[in-house]
Amino acid sequence: MRARFQLETTMTVAIRPATMMLTVRDLIALTKPRITLMVLVTAAGGMWLAPGSLDVGSMAVMLLTTGMVVGAANTLNCYLERDSDRLMARTANRPLPDRRLEPSWALILGVLMGLFAVPTLTLAVNPGTGLLGFIALASYVAIYTPMKQYTPAALFVGALPGALPPLMGWTAVTGSIDVPGLVLFGVLFFWQIPHFIAISIFRQEEYERAGLKVLPSVRGMRSAKVQSAVYAGALWAVSLLLVPYGLAGPIYLTAAVILGGYFFWMALRGFKADDSKVWAKKFFVASLIYLTALFAALIIDAL
Repeated sequence: MRARFQLETTMTVAIRPATMMLTVRDLIALTKPRITLMVLVTAAGGMWLAPGSLDVGSMAVMLLTTGMVVGAANTLNCYLERDSDRLMARTANRPLPDRRLEPSWALILGVLMGLFAVPTLTLAVNPGTGLLGFIALASYVAIYTPMKQYTPAALFVGALPGALPPLMGWTAVTGSIDVPGLVLFGVLFFWQIPHFIAISIFRQEEYERAGLKVLPSVRGMRSAKVQSAVYAGALWAVSLLLVPYGLAGPIYLTAAVILGGYFFWMALRGFKADDSKVWAKKFFVASLIYLTALFAALIIDAL
């Protein structure tokens, strides 16, 4: 029955009439603009913190093509997951599962953006940044997206492309992958693990219904909480490394110590929580507060 349902949804075409304006809006929605904007902020942060500078034109090209790489990855992810998205409340209203667009539109848009963005990033910025952009796009679409159906280890693969943009910003300026740039990468990488574990806990039933493998379903709730605490602790330690490498000063250091301790404490609270879903929602909010406040402190310190 499940296979039959998936076959039927895969073969359906758009069933709702649409104006040009609505079609454009849905095409933009495929790129997940809010996620793309957040990624561009981290890429801009990497450029800003890197020693040296880019001219305005190169900076604009860097941000535009990085945004297109992210948009291409998100669009192709929507194309590949259009059937499972119909089974989850938070994704069922996306253009493809809601049948407002034909799947071929997403495939064409995603491929064209990727084919334009990666070579342009390579030629107009530098080969190292272009290579990182290609790795981000390929790992997200070709490895992470299908891997989610087989193992919760996909979480760690998915954290790679999400953490690459600040390193791309760094290499765009320096032309090389240096330790401070890798520390920026590490902050985003280790943050994503507990952030997405929290989501997988309070949306566990939705993921199971869609056939996606997540930590609390496959390895149990305690394992998910242990990994949240381990990576929250690792994030706390890595975030402090920005200071000895000269990317931040005392204001950031104070904030990183306090915020890291707060986030780690929130992770530990999960072991005593009577309701894991309630705790997970609070932990998810804490992850957003942590990252926003940490980057705000970094900006204030630099200014």
